[in-house]
Amino acid sequence: MSEPATKVEITPDELKRRIDASEALVLLDIREPHELKISSLSDIVHIPMGEFTDRLEELEPKKSAEIVVICRAGNRSSVIAEFLRENGFDRVYNLVGGMNHWAETVDKSMKTY
Repeated sequence: MSEPATKVEITPDELKRRIDASEALVLLDIREPHELKISSLSDIVHIPMGEFTDRLEELEPKKSAEIVVICRAGNRSSVIAEFLRENGFDRVYNLVGGMNHWAETVDKSMKTY
């Protein structure tokens, strides 16, 4: 099976490498505030999924940036990543497996839920 012409996902390991290389990425966490208390990356933009359509304009200045959408397991973030692509954001990636997969593969000190 060939990869799609436009990559739409990023693995936790790949994201970790890119963060460590100080690449300019927008980390968009769409989880609810109580979820961020369990596990969170630093320097995120936080817009809960339930508020997303009302707050989309907050991302307009970042439209040309690479955006990584993050949730607990990768399901909600895939919906928001697709929504962003449909609204003219061309460089959007879904974090495969979300924060739980990050905690299992990159930072085992983080809690899963």
